[in-house]
Amino acid sequence: MKIIDRRENQLLNRVELNFSVTHEGKTTPSRSELIQTVAKMEPGCKPSLVIVKKVNTRFGQALTTGVAMVYNTREAMNVEASYVLEKHAIEKEGEKEGEKVVIEEVEEDADNSGGEN
Repeated sequence: MKIIDRRENQLLNRVELNFSVTHEGKTTPSRSELIQTVAKMEPGCKPSLVIVKKVNTRFGQALTTGVAMVYNTREAMNVEASYVLEKHAIEKEGEKEGEKVVIEEVEEDADNSGGEN
């Protein structure tokens, strides 16, 4: 992994990183692999405080670029949208696991299958 640009954003208590990863002969790195790699590159960073955004792999090339936000505290992460935190399996402050909405799968009615009578 190569860090292209590193900016400290003191207002939002985070470090913003633009990175590129070359993955010759391998598949595109997963979000969790990218988070682990960013955490190793940034001194004193915990993987639970890293958000990876804008991951882009070039067609026909083994090059992936992206943006990572490394937060100082979990409370500072509340500036991120809830869907981003859900992608990274992080609960927003004030939410408890019991309050999450569970989406139930709708089972198809066997009578409406249209095939057999």
